[in-house]
Amino acid sequence: MAKILIIEPFFGGSHKQWAEGWQKYSRHQIKLLTLSAHHWKWRMHGAAVTLAERFIKMDFIPDYIIATDMLDFSTFLSLTRKKSNGIRTAMYFHENQLSYPWSPSDEDTNKQRDNHYMFINYTSALVADLCLFNSNYHKNSFLKSLPDFLNQFPDHKNISTIDRIKNKCQVLPLGLDLKNLNLHNQSKNTTNKAPVLLWNHRWEYDKNPNTFFKALFELKAHKVQFSLIILGAKKEKYPPIFNEAKKRLKNEILYCGYCKNKADYAYWLWQADIIPVTSLQDFFGASIIEAVYCNTIPLLPSRLAYPEHFPYHPLFYYNNDNEFPEKLKILIEKCKNEKPAKTQNLVEKYDWDLLVKEYDNIVNI
Repeated sequence: MAKILIIEPFFGGSHKQWAEGWQKYSRHQIKLLTLSAHHWKWRMHGAAVTLAERFIKMDFIPDYIIATDMLDFSTFLSLTRKKSNGIRTAMYFHENQLSYPWSPSDEDTNKQRDNHYMFINYTSALVADLCLFNSNYHKNSFLKSLPDFLNQFPDHKNISTIDRIKNKCQVLPLGLDLKNLNLHNQSKNTTNKAPVLLWNHRWEYDKNPNTFFKALFELKAHKVQFSLIILGAKKEKYPPIFNEAKKRLKNEILYCGYCKNKADYAYWLWQADIIPVTSLQDFFGASIIEAVYCNTIPLLPSRLAYPEHFPYHPLFYYNNDNEFPEKLKILIEKCKNEKPAKTQNLVEKYDWDLLVKEYDNIVNI
C-alpha cells in the first residue's frame, strides 16, 4: 500500500468529486491537500506558496504526490524540496489553459496575460514525473498546442522539451460515482408527453449556451413540442441568454436551478430523455457521462472527447451548429414515437468500481 498526497487548489465541482472518489475507493492511503474553489486565477498564481507551507507542516511523508492543473507545481516543488526531494510526482490534467477556449470578454486575453497561466501548465508538466490526462483528446490537444505557444517567444524557445513531456504522458479517464445515481432512479414522469431536454452544465461561455437555447427558440417557433430541465452551477455573472430562456421557454421548463444535493440532481437526470450538447470545450464531459448513465440520449458535436465515449451513430452526432437544430428535431420526434433507449451500458466503464484499479496501479511503488 502506497501513501499518496493529492493536491487540489480548486477543491470544488468535478475536481472535488474526483479527489474524494479516488480517496474513497483506493486501496492506498490517500490524504488531500486543498483550497476552496474560488478565484481560479489567483489559485494558479498563489496556491503553490500556501500549500507548500501546509505540506511542510504536515506529519505525512507520501510515496507519491499527485497535483492537478490548477497548481504551479514547479514552484511548489522548489519550496518543499527538503521534504519532497525523491518523492515520485504526477500532474493530473482536468483541463489545461493552452487549449481551453478563453472567453472573448476576459481582459487577460486582450492583454496576453493568459500566456502566464499557460506557462504554469507547461512548466508543471515539465517537472512532473508523469502527466495524466482525462482523455486522449485532451492529451493530444495539449501537446499540439505546445509548439505554437513556445514559438511565440523571442529566443531559447525550448521546443525540445515537448518530446520530454510527450514521453511521460498517459490517459487516465475521470472516475465517477455512477452507481450511486441508481439509488435515486425513479420512473420518468409520464404526465408530460413531450420529450424532456436537459442542460446540466456550468452556466458559462465555454459550454456555448447561446447555440443551445437559440436552437430551442427555433424549435418552439416551429411548434416542436418539448420540455426542458436546466441544471448547473452559475457565478454572479453568467451569459444573459439564460435569463432570456427563462422567459421565452417558461412553459417548457420543468425545473431551473442548481441542485444542492446529489439526490435531487440524480432525480432530474432520470427525468430527462435527451441531452443536447453544444460545448466549445469538453476535455472529458463528466456531466454528459452522468446523464447518459441515467438513460438520457446524447446529441453531440462530432469533436472534442465525445467520440472516445460513444461509438458513431447518426442519431448521436452532428457536424456543425447549422445541423444542430434539425438533428435535435429528429431526435425529439423519435423519442415521441419510441420508448427511450437504454444508454447506461455505454458509460458504465467510468464508474470508480471499475476504474480504481487502473488508478491505483499508476502509483504502485
